[in-house]
Amino acid sequence: MALNLAVEFTIIPVVAAIVGAVIAAYRKPGPTLASAFQHFAAGVVFAAAAAEVLPSLKHGTSVWPIIIGGGLGIAAMLIIKWLGQRNKGPTGLVALVGIDVYIDGLVLGLGFAASSKTGILLTIALTLEVLFLGLSLAAELSEAAFSRVRIVFTIVVMTLLLPLGALTASSVAQFSPPILTGFFAFGLVALLYLVTEELLVEAHETPDQPWVTALFFVGFLLLLVLEEAMG
Repeated sequence: MALNLAVEFTIIPVVAAIVGAVIAAYRKPGPTLASAFQHFAAGVVFAAAAAEVLPSLKHGTSVWPIIIGGGLGIAAMLIIKWLGQRNKGPTGLVALVGIDVYIDGLVLGLGFAASSKTGILLTIALTLEVLFLGLSLAAELSEAAFSRVRIVFTIVVMTLLLPLGALTASSVAQFSPPILTGFFAFGLVALLYLVTEELLVEAHETPDQPWVTALFFVGFLLLLVLEEAMG
C-alpha cells in the first residue's frame, strides 16, 4: 500500500520538473534567482536526509550494511561525477540527469517503505530538487539549440524514470532488514551528494549575497518545523 502511494506521489515531482522545463524553455531564470532557489532546495534536501533517512539507519542491528551500502553509494556518485566530466554534450547530460531522477525515485520509494511521513517529507524535498533539474536541464538544452517542444518532450520522457525508481523500491522493500538498511545508506549518500556536489556547487557559481545564503537555512528549518508539525 505504501509503495503504491509512493508511485502516486511521484506525480508531484514529475509535474514540478515539467513546469520547470516549460519556464526555462521560454524564460531562463536570472543567476541570482537560480542561486536563491538552489540554496533553498539544498537546505530542504539536507534536512530530509538528516531528519528522515539518517534515523532509519540508526535502527539497524549491524554496521556492515551501512558500510557496504554507503560505500556503494560513494562509488556510484563518484562514477556519476566522472561521467559528467567526460560527457559534456546534451545526450550525456540527459543521461546523467536521468540517472539522478531514477535514484530520486528509488529514495522516495524507500522513504514510503519506512513510513508515510518519511515519504511525504521526501516528496517535498525531491519535488524542489527535480524542479531545479528541470530548470537547469532545459536551460542547457536551449543553449544546445534544442527547440522548445523538444526540450519539454525530452524532460517529460526523462521524468518517467522517477516512478520507475519508486517501483524498483517495491522489490527492495521485500528484502531483509540488513539489506534494506544498506539501501537506506546508499540513499543517504545520494541525497548528500546532491546537496554538496550539485545544488550548492551550482549555487555558488554566482557571487554570494547574504539573503541568498540564508535561504539554505530557511529551507532546512522549514522542513524540520513541518516534520514536528506532522508529529
